[in-house]
Amino acid sequence: QVQLVESGGGLVQAGGSLRLSCVASASIFSIYAMAWYRQAPGKQRELVAGITDDGTTNYGDSVKGRFTISRDNAKNTVYLQMNSLKPEDTAVYYCAGGHRGFYLVNYWGQGTQVTVSS
Repeated sequence: QVQLVESGGGLVQAGGSLRLSCVASASIFSIYAMAWYRQAPGKQRELVAGITDDGTTNYGDSVKGRFTISRDNAKNTVYLQMNSLKPEDTAVYYCAGGHRGFYLVNYWGQGTQVTVSS
């Protein structure tokens, strides 16, 4: 079982930036898809960004051009660089890993809160 631990969340003003990190307890080399999801109060959890083992990325429409996902297999870490943050980006952000795709999640992190003030 792989444990995922997120960090980097916090409070930021609109237009600001944050970088989230997700460190895995074991190698992520064999995990096909790593992703970031988010869940705002009263809303369903949604896929924000995903990256496969060959570096192919996928982004939600609302974050395209503002967020960048990357993975460092040597460090067992996945990052989410978030720029030009908006109040509607406020949510709990979860790291996820799936052996068969972004939407077939095998591993979840505990989440980190991101709050964007206007």
